[in-house]
Amino acid sequence: MAEAPLIRNFAIIAHIDHGKSTLADRLIQRCGAIDAREFRDQMLDSMDIERERGITIKAQTVRLTYTARDQKTYELNLMDTPGHVDFSYEVSRSLAACEGSLLVVDATQGVEAQTLANVYQAIDNDHAIIPVINKIDLPAADPERVKAQITEVIGLDAHDAILVSAKTGEGIDEVLEALIARLPPPLTDRDKPLRALLIDSWYDAYLGVVALVRIKEGVLKAGLKIKMMATGAVHQTDDVGCFTPKPKPVPELTSGEIGYVTAGIKSVRDARVGDTLTTEKNPAEMPLPGFKPSIPVVFCSFFPTEASEYGRLREGLEKLQLNDASFLFEPESSAALGFGFRCGFLGLLHLEIVEERLEREYNMDLITTAPSVVYKVHSTNGEIQDLHNPADMPEAGHIVSIEEPWIRATILVPDTHLGAVLTLCQERRGEQVDLTYAGTRAMVVYRLPLNEIVFDFYDRLKSISRGYASFDYQLDAYQVGDLVKVSLLVNGESVDALATIQHRTTAEMRGRALCERLKELIPRHLFKIPIQAAIGAKIIARETIPALRKDVTAKCYGGDITRKRKLLEKQKEGKKRMREVGHVHIPQSAFLAALKTSKE
Repeated sequence: MAEAPLIRNFAIIAHIDHGKSTLADRLIQRCGAIDAREFRDQMLDSMDIERERGITIKAQTVRLTYTARDQKTYELNLMDTPGHVDFSYEVSRSLAACEGSLLVVDATQGVEAQTLANVYQAIDNDHAIIPVINKIDLPAADPERVKAQITEVIGLDAHDAILVSAKTGEGIDEVLEALIARLPPPLTDRDKPLRALLIDSWYDAYLGVVALVRIKEGVLKAGLKIKMMATGAVHQTDDVGCFTPKPKPVPELTSGEIGYVTAGIKSVRDARVGDTLTTEKNPAEMPLPGFKPSIPVVFCSFFPTEASEYGRLREGLEKLQLNDASFLFEPESSAALGFGFRCGFLGLLHLEIVEERLEREYNMDLITTAPSVVYKVHSTNGEIQDLHNPADMPEAGHIVSIEEPWIRATILVPDTHLGAVLTLCQERRGEQVDLTYAGTRAMVVYRLPLNEIVFDFYDRLKSISRGYASFDYQLDAYQVGDLVKVSLLVNGESVDALATIQHRTTAEMRGRALCERLKELIPRHLFKIPIQAAIGAKIIARETIPALRKDVTAKCYGGDITRKRKLLEKQKEGKKRMREVGHVHIPQSAFLAALKTSKE
């Protein structure tokens, strides 16, 4: 074994808005990785959506060069990770490529739910963790209280936590010195056969698939024939390099380093995230342990508005899946909407981001169906069927029972808002598991049906706690529930895209709310439109959109009243006939807007 290399691989983990991306910006500036004139805030957030929403969606990597106080020059590989629960799979992949983490905690907010979730992931990956308390320049900052919270809630010794202000740059040198002193160097071996972990990949129109890799053993250079151990595909490497944060070609990537490789890979399926790269001539015997496959929790269908766009939609989804391994899709067809794809996501924000990326990056015009979770249907013939789409639910007479997924949610909230949060959880059929205190903040653990939190639970939680509550969850188990399918009929026709599965106790309320929302969202036509919610053959709610009245008597001025009556009778006949064959146009914006029944 060679002596310890001058390399440190680390991830920055934190709750949303605790300052990960700003801290990454300061580290990049301090190490002189980019000219001052080229610098911009959120340097590693490359997508427009990330910059607009102020959130990190994709984990990004950058190589920094730093000369420490011991006069040695170190190579620091930084990975900036997302904070939102919907992108936790990005975090898990980044952590697998590093030996240590900077745990960033806001000096005013303290430990939040995602702070806990990300720390536990880092501990699972055997990381050395350096606590960093950020935003100490704010008047409400209380670093001593936050240190005590980190020790009490997480169980990490935080007496030597580094105090920084990523905004002003205070404490950045201490962070860099701590990375070198407190994080272990990677274990390296240049002489073994190549084994590189494929952390991420994305599609480039000129280069084909670009793969981000962490070299565990051996050396990777241009011109080598590499083999993907999971798929068996062989490619010749064109280029290897690192991000500084711009792509920069290098002669070779050696054991312990993180960088990118291009090999003219055309097919998305040949570059699976979690795969191991080795050489064709001298292959490794065993692949590296990959990542656990992500389990989608929310499903919905995408249909192109024009049937001819189906091929383009498939291509766009394949390229997005390459860039986002937690996103899954499969073809499906609907009587009303034609051919499309059933897609799986890690949450509703994840769904929104994928939909927005399809519309922006691939110029797609989409129809989106109601998001739903996966139910297990026990049929009378003894079969157990996974139900992804409410429209596919069998007739009530063929069902013995339906199981729904439950989650274990951790909510951190100031005790002044605790009552409202407990009421919300009870309304959503929650079962309280635990309630503990850390200072003035309560940590509530609840079991909740996933179906109840998919739509607007997070928004409601934020609004009743004035933004102070934080929320994290993981799947717990499946449990039998009294569930029914609520169909929506517009003008007597069932709308598959708006069918949902609800608990019997809340079905009528949800059906009524959905009818009221659609009444506002569907434009008036020349005939009356009934909107009905139904369970089987039983109508549980109804609203009527009145007809748009055209003034047919406008051209009559003066004269006999019978002339006006004749025109009105003629209009009535026409409306009656149109009512029989009338087709209602439901605008695309109505679909998702109707599902956010925020008038509960």
